[in-house]
Amino acid sequence: MKIEDVVNNVNVYGLEDSVRGAKFSMAVDVNAIDGTITETTHRLANSPMGSGHDNFMNGIIVQFDLTFTNKAWVEAERYHFFDFVSSQSTMHRITKFDLDKAYIEYTDPRIIEIMKEKVREYNELQNTLKKKQEEGQDTSELRQDLTRRYLEILYSNPAGFKITARMTTNYRQLKTMYIQRKDHRLPEWRTFCKWIETLPYSEFITNTQK
Repeated sequence: MKIEDVVNNVNVYGLEDSVRGAKFSMAVDVNAIDGTITETTHRLANSPMGSGHDNFMNGIIVQFDLTFTNKAWVEAERYHFFDFVSSQSTMHRITKFDLDKAYIEYTDPRIIEIMKEKVREYNELQNTLKKKQEEGQDTSELRQDLTRRYLEILYSNPAGFKITARMTTNYRQLKTMYIQRKDHRLPEWRTFCKWIETLPYSEFITNTQK
């Protein structure tokens, strides 16, 4: 799995200012310090999780587009500082996706065919509803049927369905994720951690000083 299949449009903010802020605790004159990265900076960054010494990494903000499957998104939501800016919506658009491209390679093709059949039948019924409405016919039963079919599609959609979201997080949270996920069974998590290794001064996160 390629990094660009999982993460795109990356921006990093506040690195130099956060490194400078890390020096405040030992400074008498804050105007005399700068954002130069030192050995102390690395020691603070690589301190144990929960010690508080790596707190300056909260200020190094990372924003990016992330494409995960339903399976990986459920696991990602456990991280409290991994914030959604916005995301694609199955609730609103599940019947509009190109299902031949929407699933990860490990999704059983038979399940994909079932989903395509359900979506096709739903869309055909939508067209029937539109015609009946134009003709002034009673469509109450048809609308109930459409609602049921739409819920069947939503609840039948397999865990291999891919969704892209715009995310905001920080280096300190990525440090936690990297430690916990770099050897994860899901390939998308391992790819995500490979991307983390490409970030500026990623050794703050990975504890592998270059």
